[in-house]
Amino acid sequence: MKIGVFICHCGSNIAGTVDCAKVAEIAKTYPDVAFSTDTMYTCSEPGQEEIVAAIKEHKLDGVVVASCTPRMHEPTFRRTVERAGLNKYMFEMANIREQCSWVHPDDMEKATEKAIDLAKMAVSKVCYDEPLEKNYASVTKRALVVGGGIAGIQTAIDIANNGFMVDIVERTPSIGGKMSRIDKTFPTLDCSACILTPKMVDCAQSDKIDILSYSEVEEVKGFVGNFSVKIRKKARYVDEKKCTGCKVCMEKCPSKKGLNEFNMNLNNRTAIYIPFAQAIPNVAVIDPQQCIKLKTGKCGICQKFCTAGAIDYTMKDEFIERQYGAIVVATGFKPISLDAFNEYGYAENKDVITSLELERLMNAAGPTNGVLLRPSDGTHPKVITFIQCVGSRDTSGCGKPYCSKICCMYTAKHAMLIREKYPDTEVHVFYIDVRTPGKNYDEFYRRAVEQYGVDYIKGMVGKVYNENGKL
Repeated sequence: MKIGVFICHCGSNIAGTVDCAKVAEIAKTYPDVAFSTDTMYTCSEPGQEEIVAAIKEHKLDGVVVASCTPRMHEPTFRRTVERAGLNKYMFEMANIREQCSWVHPDDMEKATEKAIDLAKMAVSKVCYDEPLEKNYASVTKRALVVGGGIAGIQTAIDIANNGFMVDIVERTPSIGGKMSRIDKTFPTLDCSACILTPKMVDCAQSDKIDILSYSEVEEVKGFVGNFSVKIRKKARYVDEKKCTGCKVCMEKCPSKKGLNEFNMNLNNRTAIYIPFAQAIPNVAVIDPQQCIKLKTGKCGICQKFCTAGAIDYTMKDEFIERQYGAIVVATGFKPISLDAFNEYGYAENKDVITSLELERLMNAAGPTNGVLLRPSDGTHPKVITFIQCVGSRDTSGCGKPYCSKICCMYTAKHAMLIREKYPDTEVHVFYIDVRTPGKNYDEFYRRAVEQYGVDYIKGMVGKVYNENGKL
């Protein structure tokens, strides 16, 4: 090959730390390099014309520019080589600004050595490049959204509003996700359900959105524009087209000891259930691990009382295969496992709860009808303590090395709601740092402290233990 190499000074951005002339000189010794030079501003019009002239004069069939990030100027240089008659994919960039001069400002010798290596790697890479031509393929005009939480719901609505068909695959019996469990949202303290429920209804009523609840993606094949997806639609043992959501089956079901996942297992539910009042689809589902009929062959009470004839104990999982042009993954979040944090006593003490469990205890549709009661004895707590940053910025391997970014605001919201509803309750917050990175966030935090009297204590809790019935 005949490769041309252009080392950019970028004013003093690169040349202040890297000996660009030396890099260009050494590049001349690389295999297949027919031309090498250093320029002040390669992206400028004179710099681009120099590339065009070199391609024509030296009959170059590959070009390397060592300058700044490809994100900024790769399209520029590709157009330049194309203008000179070279296939635009026979071009490579070495980032010797962001990856070299900017991160090694104090040692020119080492920065120059690294720039030499980066340029050499780019030259080696262009040797393996092949000319590419644009091609066109048909695109399946249907999208798949994996996850039916607020992100997936809004995505599906946006795609549908642009005129395309879209399927939502949600693994639980209803769309809504974590937001359906939350009472209020920060920093406005708006009702979560008031924001979410209309969007859920929009999805259900749209003729361009198909909700595949209680389903999971089994397999994805294909490529962008043409994906083939296999979806497992789990057996509900209830016909979605027949069920009216009357809840008579729930009232009559004798098996009432199943843990209510929607309420974070804080209370029980029947074997046949609708997850929550605003569920969409508003259709019952039978838990096969709890249902007496499915386990023993006896009972069948819900089927006897279902006037719509929707109960079908013979129902099996079914597989749906569909074609999609685009897939959006909106699978949400999962709280960190508390197994590695036994010092906080979560496993031993019922009154040590997670923030999502507190959400359900504070929610009017929750297990206590919105009355904040201690899970251990059903009494109203007079002192509530929040432990912030559990597993956050943790380099031990038990937690996460980053800050979650939302917990400070989440706790401020909880503290304000508690103080507003129960002004006789003390609220303490232990924290590492208070981080309020959004619009009106710091004002929200200050409001918790100044208006609601929440007590913030800088420091990490070492241990939580039970002493004489108190934590």
